[in-house]
Amino acid sequence: MLGRRILQFFLIFALGLFGLMGVKYGLGLSDYVIPGPGEIITTSRAVAHDYFFDTLNTLMVAVIGQAISIFMAFFVGITARKSTWAGTLIKAAAYNIQAYPIVAVAPIIFILLGDGFTSRLLIAAMICYFPLLLSVIGIMAEPVTDMEHFYIATGRMRWQLEVKIRAFENIGKLTTVIAGSSTLAMAGTIVAEFIAANQGIGHSIRIALYQSDLSRILTALFLIGLFLSIYQEILEGVGKRLTSGWILPKGVESEDL
Repeated sequence: MLGRRILQFFLIFALGLFGLMGVKYGLGLSDYVIPGPGEIITTSRAVAHDYFFDTLNTLMVAVIGQAISIFMAFFVGITARKSTWAGTLIKAAAYNIQAYPIVAVAPIIFILLGDGFTSRLLIAAMICYFPLLLSVIGIMAEPVTDMEHFYIATGRMRWQLEVKIRAFENIGKLTTVIAGSSTLAMAGTIVAEFIAANQGIGHSIRIALYQSDLSRILTALFLIGLFLSIYQEILEGVGKRLTSGWILPKGVESEDL
């Protein structure tokens, strides 16, 4: 339920904020270090409108980046599911690319592509891609012996059917991984915006950090968490519908896949 997910986020954020206030008043820190509740509320009202659209912009890039990473992960996972020379080469190339920290590669991307939409999208997709790839390769490389044996024995096995069977048997895992990867997509976009971008909530956080304005940072974190909670709930809802839609009714044989 979307309402429950948002309520849970509010509770977690409130607990974090109360903990921060506990540190402030427990150690006697000044408002310059940790602003008081009144200042946080005033600042939040002042920047809420701009930060709302900044976060929306970031989420848009994250969604597109996640979609690209899902396509890439399935393409590589399906292509490399066999322990052939080509499959091993593709997996090795995919793993080696991810061996380099994205934060170290990001400046090169910005130098080549600039600080616009394309750079943010590419970095978001790269950060989101590797965990998806590991899951997809693990699922696609593991045979479903009971079902696949029948089609192999009858000579009806094709690579499309093999992929369908393995995806069908692990649809719950796939939808869970995809929903969870939304966090990485959002984090990747924010990292890209923080390093060198001219828009997005990560760019706003960087400005607030240079100004030592914790109130603005807290406002940005609130909106990021809120938007991400809504997006994850939507993905999980789609995953549940997809999972229930793939459950075969009684009397229907798996060969109808």
